[in-house]
Amino acid sequence: IKIMARYKFVSWNVNGVRAVDKKEALKWVDEHDIHLLGLQETKSMKEQIPKTIFNKQYKTMTASASAIKGRSGTALFTDIETTFECNCPTVDILDEGRINEVHFTLGDKDIAFFNVYFPNGQSKEERLVYKMEFYDRFLEHCENLKKQGKSIIVCGDVNTAHKEIDLARPKANEQTSGFLPMEREWIDKFLSHGYVDTLRHVVGDKTDLYSWWSYRANARENNVGWRIDYFYVSEDLKDYVKDAYILDDIFGSDHCPIGLEIEI
Repeated sequence: IKIMARYKFVSWNVNGVRAVDKKEALKWVDEHDIHLLGLQETKSMKEQIPKTIFNKQYKTMTASASAIKGRSGTALFTDIETTFECNCPTVDILDEGRINEVHFTLGDKDIAFFNVYFPNGQSKEERLVYKMEFYDRFLEHCENLKKQGKSIIVCGDVNTAHKEIDLARPKANEQTSGFLPMEREWIDKFLSHGYVDTLRHVVGDKTDLYSWWSYRANARENNVGWRIDYFYVSEDLKDYVKDAYILDDIFGSDHCPIGLEIEI
């Protein structure tokens, strides 16, 4: 009889890990049995990430920092034995600290796990162009790993709402980066290459599920939000997905955490 083990993964754009630490907004991690935690927009070098964010001691902590201090940044904590760690320089070509890539084995699956803070395209045209190029480089990188026999798990802030049900006010945002046709089409393209949006896989077309809210106009209290944070898995892992959810009762950032549980 094959013994299955259940693994819990959590992703959160913290919008400044030191600010979150001051608010003690990561202490909830200690109450959950999280096997892998991916944080985005840490705005910190590895050595600046406070040791006090939670009490749990993870075996592996890998972080990627932006060449421009105080921007972007990602950090990944895990108890799963990793065989490879890198910051994916072929995708994050401007060295903005946007990716943690780790490899590990679960059951009979050789997994490449990505914690990603995808670029935001709102500030100016060049950043939108860069965002689209980043998306394509990332897809190509994942496809190359799949050819090597890897299964893929991706978590993070994708900075695009995929469908109209993924934001509260789709009509008002048709011309806004984060909901432009070309950004949404890239998610279509990504999924068509054999990746699964795990939340939709679990909950179907359920509405009013968001992971980011503007700080303006009581957006969070009124749930006027966007779903721009995702867990994706390659098609071969779809049947191992047991749950996917949004932890919208956790505060401390303009995003809330999201979760994925697999049994393998």
